Amino acid sequence: MLNNHIKDLEIFQGTVFQSIFAVLQRGILITRKTKRKMKFMKIGTKPDTFYTEEATRTVISDIPSDLTIRINNVCFLLHKLQVPLVPKCGLLQRLYSDSDDSNVVTLDLHDVPGGEDAFELCAKFCYGITINLSAHNFVPAFCAAKFLRMIESIEKGNFVLKLEAFFNSCILEGWKDSIVTLQTTIKLPEWSENLGIIRRCIDSIVEKILTPTAKVSWSYTYTRPGYNKKQHQSVPKDWWTEDISDLDIDLFRCIITAVRSTYIPPPQLIGEALHVYACRWLIDTTKTRLPHSSGSQTEESKEKSRRILESIVSMIPAYRGSVSIGFLLKLLSIANYLGVSPVTKTELIRKAGLQFEEATLNDILFPSQLSTDQHYYDIDLVSAVLGSYLVLWRRQSPAPAENSHYLRSIRKTGNLIDSYLQVVARDVNMPISKLVSVAEALPEFAREGHDVLYKTINIYLKEHPDVSKADKKRLCRMLDCQKLSPEVRSHAVKNERLPLRTVVQVLFFDQESGSRAMTHKPKFTTRARQEQPETGAEAKQESDNKLQHEGMKSRVPETSERDFQKRSEAKTARGESEKGKEMRGGANSSSKVFQRSSR
Repeated sequence: MLNNHIKDLEIFQGTVFQSIFAVLQRGILITRKTKRKMKFMKIGTKPDTFYTEEATRTVISDIPSDLTIRINNVCFLLHKLQVPLVPKCGLLQRLYSDSDDSNVVTLDLHDVPGGEDAFELCAKFCYGITINLSAHNFVPAFCAAKFLRMIESIEKGNFVLKLEAFFNSCILEGWKDSIVTLQTTIKLPEWSENLGIIRRCIDSIVEKILTPTAKVSWSYTYTRPGYNKKQHQSVPKDWWTEDISDLDIDLFRCIITAVRSTYIPPPQLIGEALHVYACRWLIDTTKTRLPHSSGSQTEESKEKSRRILESIVSMIPAYRGSVSIGFLLKLLSIANYLGVSPVTKTELIRKAGLQFEEATLNDILFPSQLSTDQHYYDIDLVSAVLGSYLVLWRRQSPAPAENSHYLRSIRKTGNLIDSYLQVVARDVNMPISKLVSVAEALPEFAREGHDVLYKTINIYLKEHPDVSKADKKRLCRMLDCQKLSPEVRSHAVKNERLPLRTVVQVLFFDQESGSRAMTHKPKFTTRARQEQPETGAEAKQESDNKLQHEGMKSRVPETSERDFQKRSEAKTARGESEKGKEMRGGANSSSKVFQRSSR
């Protein structure tokens, strides 16, 4: 496959190579590609005479084989001295000298790094057969050559020297070459670490990441939606994030750690790299519910994803805003599905709580991934993040005042939660306890009005017609009738889904508000204009008094039948206006309803 790939590169439009230099020295040909493509090296001039038959690999030759090398389950039938195989390999010289004087020598090299494929590259080099080296096979070839001791002290111009020259002049100079080479080290981590391949590749990659964008001249991958390189002449600041997302998580962590240690890229850029990596390797659980399987393959994949997610969370910069709240909530949803450690989940909830006021409705509308949940939306996760946010809010906020930053924050969060509850109330399997728990978690002054809360209750009762009377009362108990608009109160008194006690309370406050409006009705227009500032001051004073009592719910007292009738009779005796008479009629009818509910 690699040979075909290289052949395709050579004939691509007939002009792929921008510079070609050949060094014919001991059968070596090095070809360097353009700055926009990866580089490779050709060594040797002879055609490939190796062939494989079952588990045996041999060379087509008139000379019979006198050297057998066994690697794992593969046997190589080669020649000792007729070709410079043994003379080029210090290890084979030592093993050959220790063997008996029989005509055919058999050697076992089961521990050669890279296995039989890497050894075949070394053997072909000794036979002078053409081989193609690139970032994809450099690491096993280099490790195997080191293992076989194909060094200069054994023979001049040996394989290790050629590989080191290619590594220094081509791989480390290239952007994608360094990344591909670094990724291949995961198959030989100890050898790559001891030979310095990992360290030098990381240094090369980090150096290029820190290069000013105006000096970036190499090819990179950037496939953001809506981005067109032809329309953008400047290099984007996050040009490097997609290419390094191909790396294994441990190597990716090394890159990010090295970049962060320089304190040059801003935290948001680090966060973007983490976001790209998560999108590359983690499944998206925010769109639909995923099946839970107990198969070994699935469990192995889950374990890998858990390790990736926990590593990503540990790399998120402490700076607030380095990643978006949407990304944090997405990670939290994935964490629920994967079953990550409690420490990781707690840290995600804490980070999400810090930025929860920035969330949108789409950010928190995702399905539950717990197999035990019958309801669709993950309301428990939203409740946990909301709780973390409220703990931090209460710790930081002083006594709330009108137009303060903390009041605006809690009001914004309150609007978000109420909008969320309206959506989840349509879930036919949503338990009423979870809905009430989230709704009551907000402090009193988080809601300027209760119109949206009333709509949520109405939606829930409509979608759950079989809800019990006790649950209806529990649901409506969190409703403050004083905070309902006249339009909503008018709808509520006609709503047959509401408990009778709630309807009576709405009628009561509707009557109270109407009476106050008639009592304070100005006789002259000029008088109304004079009293307008005073009314505004009173409203502000009343608002401040309400805000000073956090957590105190302004409930309508459960008026007894006798008190309710006394209030109605007192208003009847006033005889204020025709509208007052109509209201008295409404009070009498409500009293009858109250009597029926009491009975």
